Amino acid sequence: MRLSVVIPIFNEVGTIKEIVARVRKTPFDKEIIIVDDGSTDGTRDQLAELAKLPDIKVIYQERNQGKGAALRTGFKAATGDIIVIQDADLEYNPAEYQTLLQPILDGNADVVFGSRFLGGPHRVLYFWHYAGNKFLTTVSNIFSNINLTDMETCYKVFRREVLNGITLKSNRFGFEPEFTSKVAKKRWRIYEVPISYQGRTYEEGKKIGWKDGVTALMTILRYNIFG
Repeated sequence: MRLSVVIPIFNEVGTIKEIVARVRKTPFDKEIIIVDDGSTDGTRDQLAELAKLPDIKVIYQERNQGKGAALRTGFKAATGDIIVIQDADLEYNPAEYQTLLQPILDGNADVVFGSRFLGGPHRVLYFWHYAGNKFLTTVSNIFSNINLTDMETCYKVFRREVLNGITLKSNRFGFEPEFTSKVAKKRWRIYEVPISYQGRTYEEGKKIGWKDGVTALMTILRYNIFG
């Protein structure tokens, strides 16, 4: 069993080396695929160094297109049996890969969501982010008829076969509800496991905002009503 850890990145010069070091420390046979989405803050200079490591492949997008576009590029390059989506900041802890992988390794799941709302330790931050996340997850569940607690989580882990027959189109953070809608429609076995969450403030580099929430809502409606 080999992992493909796909890391989309945009302007994370302060965290990229640390997150890659944490991923490399995990005790799994893996490849690390980093897709730079047009960084302009010096991230690419650090990626040039990381690309020299034998287990890392760096792909450069010509221009900034969004998380979803970067993930599609990474998925095409992935050769592992199981794909792990890892954000390039330090909000999500790679030390929890075993917890995320276990339902798949046990033969019970095809897709695993790491939920920030199932009791794991988390940094206390923005109420409206929490409320918005719960609202979007609830609307997604209504249309998909599943009972997720955290649709917007970064940690989505799945067998590579899950991508067969799915065409992903969203370029930005609409990836999260689109992916959720399409795996639910395909009736893949979905599990959730609790994870920790070290959220960032906007001053610390958080990028998602209310406009992305509106886009996510439109994406839910688009892929659940119009197909």
